[in-house]
Amino acid sequence: MRRSLPALSAAVLALAISAAAWADDPHMTLHSATFEDGSTLPLSTIGTIPGHCTASGVPGGNKSPQLTWKHAPEDTRTFVVIAYDVTAQFTHWAMYNIPAPTTALPENAGTPGSDFGKQNGNDFFIAGYNGPCPPTNALPLIHKYVFTVYALDRYLPIVATFGDFAPAGPEGLYRELITASRDGHVLATASITGYYSAAAP
Repeated sequence: MRRSLPALSAAVLALAISAAAWADDPHMTLHSATFEDGSTLPLSTIGTIPGHCTASGVPGGNKSPQLTWKHAPEDTRTFVVIAYDVTAQFTHWAMYNIPAPTTALPENAGTPGSDFGKQNGNDFFIAGYNGPCPPTNALPLIHKYVFTVYALDRYLPIVATFGDFAPAGPEGLYRELITASRDGHVLATASITGYYSAAAP
């Protein structure tokens, strides 16, 4: 689904600022039972658009991966989890106000209606997880997907929606994260990376 140029620019700007502002904390860690850091994402996490998301045409499982984090700072009150396609500059999942002492999300916690935290809209305009489905006619074919957990010492304001623009897009959440970071409320982060291509080998 195509996004407007202003929305795309906002997403790129938000992630560029956030990357500069938050280096991964050396003590906080993030792991997944679904995939290893630096490996290829499994079919269970891939999108379900028929004929587009896999080389074989078989739809993926479209389930968010299991995630476990450790060693969050003592003052942590909430967590934010974001799944971001760095290659396409595209948000696949954004969940915030995950309460402490949560230290893990099970597989498929990103299903719409999940009660593990507040689910923000992704770049498919869905409040939940939508798996990778990179194009096979645009280089590079292999996309880089980064899953990041942010530890905060506060709850974030609920990202507002306006008129028919619902659910709230990820840019609003990035704005709240940037504001929280500027005010010293982002205590630590940790990330893991997966790779995926829908093109035939």
